[in-house]
Amino acid sequence: MRIAVTGANGFVGRATCAALADAGHDVTALVRRPSNGIVGAYEHVIADDNFASLAVDADAFVLLAARVHVMRDTSADPLAEYRRINVEGSLNVVRAAVRAGAKRIVFVSSVKALGEGEPGRPWREDDPPTPSDPYGITKLEAEKALAVLGDQNNIEVVILRPPLVYGPGVKANFEQLVRAVERRVPLPLGAIDARRSMVYVGNLADAIRFVATRAEPTNGVFHVTDGDDLSVAQMIRALAQAFDKPARLLPVPASWLRAAGALTGRSAQVDRLTSPLRMDSTRLRTGLGWRPPTTAAEGIALTVRAFQEARR
Repeated sequence: MRIAVTGANGFVGRATCAALADAGHDVTALVRRPSNGIVGAYEHVIADDNFASLAVDADAFVLLAARVHVMRDTSADPLAEYRRINVEGSLNVVRAAVRAGAKRIVFVSSVKALGEGEPGRPWREDDPPTPSDPYGITKLEAEKALAVLGDQNNIEVVILRPPLVYGPGVKANFEQLVRAVERRVPLPLGAIDARRSMVYVGNLADAIRFVATRAEPTNGVFHVTDGDDLSVAQMIRALAQAFDKPARLLPVPASWLRAAGALTGRSAQVDRLTSPLRMDSTRLRTGLGWRPPTTAAEGIALTVRAFQEARR
């Protein structure tokens, strides 16, 4: 099959292009500027950042390009800017797909489209969403708009919602945690048993490949996870094991951490560490038959190995 991928030079995009190419598909990587090379893909440079002028022939399009969390956002209207990229940009890709005669769109959304916390159990695909930030709000808006446009143009729309994505080259909070464990920094998270879903980048790329190239008609919303929800303490222990170092966990009660977060203005960060956020990925597994090729333990070990190799 011929597959076009937006956001192809990103963390997930590069893994997705490689997974598709390894499976024998022709991959077109849609990028705004030439990169250092995307494994297995032909690079197609586009002139704009919301795909208004996109003209590419493909059997399926994978939508990974997005405006994600922007620190110290200087936009006059941040929500409008998120909508321009995440909603209108996604719709422009579908319009280009319709012109190309494509049969399927795969839109990679986020757990943020559901909300910041869970409803007392793992999120299911049919739960009423309550996103709270511009990123989550516009991801949900894009999901709904793409489904309507797909119905109107007889094109299949598959929506994948991943939780936290980790793997070789991961940045942001997960990289900071990896660095802290590698340096044996004492972490006050030993008493936290709240579990959070994650997905290894290779597993997410494989799920994208699976739904993008599946022979059977495929529509709808699917959650994609490793299938092994770890607590933060368990995650730290797994990282320490991969480093072959002892985990330095202090059993500080969650109530103390929340109080400290309130005093220091870091309540949101503390809540993310101490509150559960799980996703039920049964529909993708039993409904379509996808299985993650890499376990959470293997994914964490591969992430640590890549981190160590990058420092040599």
